[in-house]
This record gives sequence, structure tokens and C-alpha cells, in this order.
Amino acid sequence: MQKKTILALTGLALGGFLLTAAPLPLRADDDHRRDHDRAREAVLRGEVLPLRDILERAEAEFPGRLLEAELEDDHGRLTYEVKLLTEDGRVLELVYDARDGTLLGVEGRDLERRRGHRGWREQDR
Repeated sequence: MQKKTILALTGLALGGFLLTAAPLPLRADDDHRRDHDRAREAVLRGEVLPLRDILERAEAEFPGRLLEAELEDDHGRLTYEVKLLTEDGRVLELVYDARDGTLLGVEGRDLERRRGHRGWREQDR
């Protein structure tokens, strides 16, 4: 009888360990999936431009490599935030109005050096 109890407890402990070791769905993945669905639906409804249009504008104005792009709700205004690694090695964050593609702002280091270069805008100051 004592052996059965020990075996049962060992089985419960092992089962509990296996349950805790099993992969669980990550909340970040769920959030990412919801964000993707929300963005796709907004494009289909004509509320925002497709991300590809925004990325084409970003590449034309600020040549470099895409690091990240997100559709954000900025106090009721939908914006695309695009992070780029420029050809000269700087990281820039570009903010575009998602509805019409207007460049709303640029953040990054040494923006003053860009005055007169392709992509410079007065709001970069």
C-alpha cells in the first residue's frame, strides 16, 4: 500500500512537472496577431494606407534598412511608426499619418547634419 502511494505521488509530481514544462501560448504573440488583424482590417476598410506604401515613401526619403514597423493609435490618430537603419549607420524613427502618408516627424541622432540632404524636413529640427 505504501508503494502505491509513493508511485501515485511520483506520478502526480511528474505530471505536474510536465504540465509546467509544456509550452504555453505567449501573450505577446496573441497581441501581435491582434495588431496584425486590426491593421489589415483598417486597410481593407480604406481607413489607412497599406504599410507597403508607407515603406516605399520611407525608403525614398531615408535610404536604409527596415528594422521595425508598427501601426499605432496615437490618441485617436492612426500612425505608422517606422524604424530604419540609415546608410550612414544611424537609427531613425519615422512617424507617418496612416490615413494619408504625411510624414509627421523624425527622431534620431544628428538630424541637423541631414539639412540639405534627401529626406530633410523642417520638423526634423
